[in-house]
Amino acid sequence: MNTREPRGPGTAHADNPESAGRSHRVPRADGAELDHAAIAVRSFGQMVPLLEQLSGSKATRPERVERQGVEVCFVGNVELIRPLSEDNGVARFIDRRGPGLHHIAYRVPDVAHAMETLAALGYRFTSGEPMAGAGGHRIAFMHPRSTGGVLVELVEQA
Repeated sequence: MNTREPRGPGTAHADNPESAGRSHRVPRADGAELDHAAIAVRSFGQMVPLLEQLSGSKATRPERVERQGVEVCFVGNVELIRPLSEDNGVARFIDRRGPGLHHIAYRVPDVAHAMETLAALGYRFTSGEPMAGAGGHRIAFMHPRSTGGVLVELVEQA
């Protein structure tokens, strides 16, 4: 069991008993909207039929994202991520935790601007600048050490 306390911006309010169980409205960062949730898998075979049945959506054709060492496909708003080798971050994630939720992604109009804004608030990123993602989108990942242990992706649509 992971006993580490989440660190980083936005974690202090979790210890306030007066805020427990209540949702608070805060200004949304750069018009961000939930884009997708991503599941790390060794194979698309088991999850695709289930997700197609649940969502009524057909899976996209798998796309290789060589720079990240993965192959991805989408079924509705769920992204399946399959490592292309055993020596990348997704493969290590599966080795440590098993297949499962890998990250959540928020769509933003300008990923570089969102990175700048969030970095000024103390959040950290896994890279210094946006990267090329699937579908030609520009993306950036927020480091889990600054987001309470959750990998968060920012997506600027192509």
